[in-house]
Amino acid sequence: MPNIPYCDPDACVRAGCDPVVCTGRGVPSNTTLFERSKSAIPGGVNSSIRAFKAVGGSPYIVARANGAWIEDVEGRSYVDLVQSYGAVILGHAHPAVTEASRKAAGDGTSYGAPTPREMKLAEAISDRVPSCERVRFMNSGTEATSTAVRLARGATGRSRVIIFNGNFHGATDALLAAGGSGVATLGLPGTAGVPAEAVANTIVAPYNQVPEVDDSVAAVIVEPVAANMGVVAPAPGFLAGLRAACDRVGALLVFDEVITGFRLGTSGAQGRFDVRPDLTCFGKVIGGGLPIGALGGRREVMENLSPLGSVFHAGTLAGNPMATAAGLAALDRLDADAYTEIERRASRLQSILDAAASNTGLPIRTSRIGTLVGVYLGDALAGGALPTNFDEAKTTDERLYAKVFHALLESGVAMAPGAYEALFVGLGHDDAVLDELERRVDRALSSIV
Repeated sequence: MPNIPYCDPDACVRAGCDPVVCTGRGVPSNTTLFERSKSAIPGGVNSSIRAFKAVGGSPYIVARANGAWIEDVEGRSYVDLVQSYGAVILGHAHPAVTEASRKAAGDGTSYGAPTPREMKLAEAISDRVPSCERVRFMNSGTEATSTAVRLARGATGRSRVIIFNGNFHGATDALLAAGGSGVATLGLPGTAGVPAEAVANTIVAPYNQVPEVDDSVAAVIVEPVAANMGVVAPAPGFLAGLRAACDRVGALLVFDEVITGFRLGTSGAQGRFDVRPDLTCFGKVIGGGLPIGALGGRREVMENLSPLGSVFHAGTLAGNPMATAAGLAALDRLDADAYTEIERRASRLQSILDAAASNTGLPIRTSRIGTLVGVYLGDALAGGALPTNFDEAKTTDERLYAKVFHALLESGVAMAPGAYEALFVGLGHDDAVLDELERRVDRALSSIV
C-alpha cells in the first residue's frame, strides 16, 4: 500500500477538520489523536491490549487497510501481522467481502428478525464442521463462550467447569479465573470486578495435562491450540484424553475455536487433530472481519437452548445481516487450496523470523501449527525447547519482545503489542509482500543487536 496522506491541507480546510488533531503537515497525528481519545474512552482504547501498555509507547491509529497492509492516520504503511487478531483471512477490504457487506447494508443493517443469510451461514458451518449439527449465532466470541457455559450447565444439571491456565475465552466472568499453586485448583478471580463466587465452580488445570474429571463437572473448555500464550501445540494424546475423560463421566467437551476455527482448515482444530467436541465456539473468521460469534454442537445438546429448551439465549443483533453476509463471502473462498496456500505463507513467515534470529544471534524461536505462528524470546527453557504450558510460556523475555516490537514497527511491520499473541498471515500476504516483509524484518532485528 503506498503512503498516501490521510488528508491534505486544502482538504482539511474544505472539510472543516479539527486542527487539534493535525501534525501541521495537513495530516492527523497518531499521538494527538490518542491523547484526545483518552478524554472520551477509558485509556483511549476499546480493547486493553491496544494501549501498548505491555510494550510501551503510544499506539498507531489506523486510517485504512488493504490486503496485507494497514495505514495509520499519518500515512505510514505497515505489513500487518495482526489481521484483526485473525478475523481477517482473505486480506483487508477484500472485494468479495466489502461488496457483500455493501449489498447487505443496502437491504437494511438490522431487523431483529430471521434472515436467509443467517440460515445459509449456519448451513455453511455445519457442512464444514461435522460436530456442529446445529448452530446459534451471537455477537462475539465472548458471548459464544458464555453461552457455552450456560448451555453445558443447563444440559447436564451440573455446576463445575474446567479450564486451562493460559487459555483465554473472552470476557466471561466464570472463565476469567486464574489458577493457584496446585496441579488443578478452584479458580481465583483473574481480574478486579469478578467476585470469588463467580469462579467458585471454575477449576483451573495446567494446559497439556488431562485433569481429573468427575460427575460434578458440566464441561471441560479448552483452546485446542493455545493461541493466547504464544501458539502452544496440544501434546500428543491431550485432546483425545479430554474426550475420553468427559465421556467417562458424561461431561461436555467444549472447543474454543474462536481463533482456530476456519484458520487451521475447513474444519478447524478438531478436524486437524481428529477429536470431536460436543460444543464449539466460533468468532473471528466467520464474520469476514465484522463482529459475530457462534456456538455449534450436537443437536440434542443445542436443542436445550430456548425456544426449544430451558436454557435462555437471545440477542437483537444476533445473526446480523451484514456480518452473516461478510462471513458467507469469506467462507465461500476458503477451500482446501486456500488453506494450503495460507499454510505455505505461514511457513515462509516462520522461516523469515528464524533466519533473521540466526543472523543476528537474537534468542527468538518460533512455533507454527498450520497457519498459526508464535514467537518465544529468551533462553529460559532448557535445550531450546518451546513452551508446552502457561508457566513455561511466561518465561518469554517481555522486555526483549518490546524492543523487537518497536524495531519492527519503525521498519513498517505491525505485530500484536503483547508477547503472547499469534502472528497471522492470509491470502493478502502474497510473495511480493513476504519479500518486502523479509527485508523489513532483517533491517529491524539488525538494528537492535
